[in-house]
Amino acid sequence: MSITLKINGESRQVNAEPDTPLLWVIRDELKLTGTKFGCGIAQCGACTVHMNGQAIRSCVMPVSAVAEQEITTIEGLNSKTAAAVQTAWEDLAVVQCGYCQSGQIMSATALLEKNTQPNDGDINQAMSGNICRCATYMRVRAAIKQAATDLAREV
Repeated sequence: MSITLKINGESRQVNAEPDTPLLWVIRDELKLTGTKFGCGIAQCGACTVHMNGQAIRSCVMPVSAVAEQEITTIEGLNSKTAAAVQTAWEDLAVVQCGYCQSGQIMSATALLEKNTQPNDGDINQAMSGNICRCATYMRVRAAIKQAATDLAREV
């Protein structure tokens, strides 16, 4: 079945069964491999992308459910907020193995796009579905707070 997807600001035609997970269309059909497969049951967050600015798990989202929606992958993330998050990630050396980081960055960016001054509870809630095997959670939290501070200075 031919489905039109809006990925990273571009309309793309893909041939996929309606129930194919968005993750596999992104990775296998569109060759955008920054979005990772982790668990396949929406529990780890490695597959996080944005749909209309909201963080979603692409491993359980059928491609038919996102047709005509604005989908952003890590490759298309290019906002001022995303840049602040990525800079904070580098400044605080958040990454260890790196496997979960695209999902972590997508979730953190979605949080800061909606809430420019999150407290610890807000961060916990937004990041609760992102698992890091290396347990860099304290650095993730610090990086989100740094990105929020840096964005506030730019205003």
